[in-house]
Amino acid sequence: MAFTHNLADIRNNYSRQALSEESVSTDPIKQFQAWLEEAIQAKAEEPTAMVLSTVDASGKPSARVVLLKDVSAQGLSFFTNYDSRKGLELKENPFASITFFWPALERQVRIEGKVVKVAPEVSDNYFHSRPKGSQIGAWASPQSQEVKSRKILEEADKKLTEQYATADLIPRPPHWGGYQLQPERMEFWQGRPNRLHDRIVYKQQESNWNIKRLAP
Repeated sequence: MAFTHNLADIRNNYSRQALSEESVSTDPIKQFQAWLEEAIQAKAEEPTAMVLSTVDASGKPSARVVLLKDVSAQGLSFFTNYDSRKGLELKENPFASITFFWPALERQVRIEGKVVKVAPEVSDNYFHSRPKGSQIGAWASPQSQEVKSRKILEEADKKLTEQYATADLIPRPPHWGGYQLQPERMEFWQGRPNRLHDRIVYKQQESNWNIKRLAP
């Protein structure tokens, strides 16, 4: 089938809201929490979905969508397999960026900083809050590794489901747990008409945040 769309003609003119230095919180985490709450209230599709970008030892980047599972004054947390591609890249280079995009609100947030593992008890608590099938999946899937067929994964899942059928508690895999990105730079983007978008950036300077406007 021939591709018939002219990509250069696909565009939207944003005009829902504005963003100013005076309107934002002095704390970027609080500003993010306010925007996230608005995205949830607006029933934006997958409001906690974020693009996590990492870099390997040779400087080559990779990106994927993961789900935000906690936000606090210290940073933003997500959970994954430590032996996955992202886990190995974070081991080599513990700095990453996160991007949120909420088209319904014409908003984007970009966050950069250092990534650290969360405490084991935090990973334990979240792991045991997940559905039992998801817990088993964390054991069954050698994330990011090559597998010969889907059947291998399904058989591993079936075997583990039988193994833990009567178990009250499934242990957390030692290769699975949480990370927290501790922000050093946060940028809030609000779409505006004629591509004159509002961009407000926070840059950490010691214990304070410096707030500036960027050209779109």
